[in-house]
Amino acid sequence: MKRRVTKAIFPVAGLGTRFLPATKSIPKEIMTLVDRPLIQYAIDEARAAGIKEFIFVTSRGKSALEDYFDAAPELESSLRKKGKKDLLEALKATTMESGAIAYIRQQKPLGLGHAVWCARRLLANEPFAVILPDDVIAAETPCLQQMVEAHAEIGGNMVAAMEVPADKTHAYGVLDIKEDMGSVVSVKGMVEKPASGTAPSNLAVIGRYILTPEIMNNLNRIKTGAGGEVQLTDAIAQEIATSDNVYGFRFRGQRFDCGSKSGFLQATVAFGLAREDLRDEFKDFLVDLVASRNAAQ
Repeated sequence: MKRRVTKAIFPVAGLGTRFLPATKSIPKEIMTLVDRPLIQYAIDEARAAGIKEFIFVTSRGKSALEDYFDAAPELESSLRKKGKKDLLEALKATTMESGAIAYIRQQKPLGLGHAVWCARRLLANEPFAVILPDDVIAAETPCLQQMVEAHAEIGGNMVAAMEVPADKTHAYGVLDIKEDMGSVVSVKGMVEKPASGTAPSNLAVIGRYILTPEIMNNLNRIKTGAGGEVQLTDAIAQEIATSDNVYGFRFRGQRFDCGSKSGFLQATVAFGLAREDLRDEFKDFLVDLVASRNAAQ
């Protein structure tokens, strides 16, 4: 019997240096797309997938993350007195019940594998999800929910994957495919940031994972790899070698790399246009802006 995936790890210890000076005082994960912070998109996706326990791997200076998911009695009371029911409803999604979130410190920036390993004592002998909030995915069915449904059928370790142009593969971890079964591919290898022209496929790993408990055992044994960090990819590669149970999942949806300024801006435009309450005015502004720029050239 396959165990349900009910716990998720959110590695949020990074300094967000690409967004300085904003991230000098606020965690990058609190930066907003339209009117929701990045971390809210990740939490909402996890909830839709049936996640019940949320494990944040944090670092110094991330207390705003903890406050964001706490109750805000004074604010709620003020909104209630003013009859602002819509805003009260919006706040509900930001409040997590006591005990639902755990916070673990990653004291040294030793990579994604190390961040996941830091949460080992909060996991039993069960599969778990890892969500990287920098990767925001617009999808009719949330990405992790798609993966959980597929994982219920095949088990093992599963990584979200998307096709990228050949000249972009050097920026990703890339799958070496054993068998292509459509939305799911079995994997015989993973290459981290292959040199130009050497990628085994154009199927790149992005920030959603469902992993077996054995991954933690592998992380226990792994020494630092590329960049002096503990690589999650190395722990997954061990499972390919020993258990042959690693799969890539082609999710349905559009991924935005909100770890980059360009990706963050693209996501802001896309999510703004997707909002019924903003779409018309925002679209008119963009059309006028492009027209005036073209006229000036």
